[in-house]
Amino acid sequence: MSFPLLTATAAVPAIGAIVTAAVPAAKRTAAKWLALLFSLATLVLAAVVAVRFDTGARGPFQLTESHAWIKDFGVRYELGVDGIAVALIALTALLVPFVILAGWHDADPMEDPAPNRRWRPTQGFFALVLAVEAMVVISFEATDVFLFYIFFEAMLIPMYFLIGGFGDRAGAGGEERSAKLRSQAAVKFLLYNLAGGLIMLAAVIGLYAATADQLGSGTFSLTEIVQARAAGKLELAAGTERLLFLGFFFAFAVKAPLWPLHTWLPGAMGESTAPVAVLITAVVDKVGTFAMLRFCLQLFPEASSWATPVILVLAVISILYGALLAVGQRDIKRLVAYASISHFGFIIMGIFAMTSQGQGGATLYMVNHGISTAALMLVAGFLISRRGSRLIADYGGVQKVAPVLAGTFLVGGLATLSLPGLAPFVSEFLVLVGTFSRYPAVGIVATAGIVLAALYVLVLYQRTMTGPVKAEVRAMPDLKARELAVVAPLIALLLFLGVYPKPLTDLVNPAVDHTLSVVDQHDPRPDVPVKADAEAAK
Repeated sequence: MSFPLLTATAAVPAIGAIVTAAVPAAKRTAAKWLALLFSLATLVLAAVVAVRFDTGARGPFQLTESHAWIKDFGVRYELGVDGIAVALIALTALLVPFVILAGWHDADPMEDPAPNRRWRPTQGFFALVLAVEAMVVISFEATDVFLFYIFFEAMLIPMYFLIGGFGDRAGAGGEERSAKLRSQAAVKFLLYNLAGGLIMLAAVIGLYAATADQLGSGTFSLTEIVQARAAGKLELAAGTERLLFLGFFFAFAVKAPLWPLHTWLPGAMGESTAPVAVLITAVVDKVGTFAMLRFCLQLFPEASSWATPVILVLAVISILYGALLAVGQRDIKRLVAYASISHFGFIIMGIFAMTSQGQGGATLYMVNHGISTAALMLVAGFLISRRGSRLIADYGGVQKVAPVLAGTFLVGGLATLSLPGLAPFVSEFLVLVGTFSRYPAVGIVATAGIVLAALYVLVLYQRTMTGPVKAEVRAMPDLKARELAVVAPLIALLLFLGVYPKPLTDLVNPAVDHTLSVVDQHDPRPDVPVKADAEAAK
């Protein structure tokens, strides 16, 4: 029996969460180091998964594990990864150590012992971060629909407590108002995602009933269902398939988030600490877009094609709406939240463009957006912790007193607007090319999001970092060693993947080709004949 590598990759952070939570209350520093060590061990295992993954192997999934779980209902503990899952597992495992380092003091006891100050257990904060990592990783690995659903929903619990119990201390209006806003944001996050999950559960049950009716025994196995459909053994009526698709897609669109189901995100990110905000948008939300590729398209290919025009319209609205609202924001973290809504619109547009460039670019966008948003948000968090305010108007002239902080903030911002030479440019370019080749009008309208991104990023930098030095920031210290250890690797990755994205494209392209073959879609032929075609025509 081979070593269960995928199980281990998810189990290590889960065990780490339990061990960290069990550390005595007086040993806060030990809890931090334990959490960091478990996250680094997970990163090592994720690297082993990437090394052992063979991009030239045949078949959709590798490193598979399959064990009977609930036999009476056809539920199996079934894991497997394709190139897309490997890339996102690596992203998750990479970001969590930086989240832990950046949040090193976010759950420390508050200096003010006033009665209305709530004690926030340090061990609980880091244990919850590791719990989220474990659930996200196994969500990327699950090839059994029911197994995926369990962890897709379970990750809401630790995220709820991270948002509501360990929120930002820099909110306006005092601790009591901040606590109220954190609670509201956490409840809204939970209710939105639970509603999506309940609708998905109905669709999961409907899928099981359909397979039981036609295959003789119900199954939740993605591989079995796709193979049965390809062999003609499982044929869903058009109306049934569309309803099931909508049930799955609704849950994933809430998680992604896609307009108009996005309204929980600005509050959740705004009221969270910067590391938790990174966990939300750079890690957890990626499960939604990943699931569109793995489950929506492969389980319901005809319904996916049927829904594509409407989804593309919603994606374009997300791109423009998120960018426009980012331009008008006064709160730094809410600006990044609305920018992320715009970016997720690009990702979803690339997925449903149904081209290899679009879907390959969308997968790269998930990874690159995670890195760029983490860099920008974490530096913004360091900035906010120094000044004690999230308002853009409270800053000015920071680059004169903290040049390294301002410089890293600028690089993170330029990556967010997809500057050529930085990683997000490649992915955004592929998404637009892939969309334009099949839906030129959609691609043209979506490019307005690029112009708006330049506007909100550059205005943000100008208002916070340039101009006269405000009295409140005159004594602001520059980045310290721990903070540089967080930011420097992320910036290095943005530069490396910006000039050499081949490792990622080689990893994800076979999985994209498989997904397109399942959906029975092919890249459109160019309108202008290439040289070889023209010579053949002669």
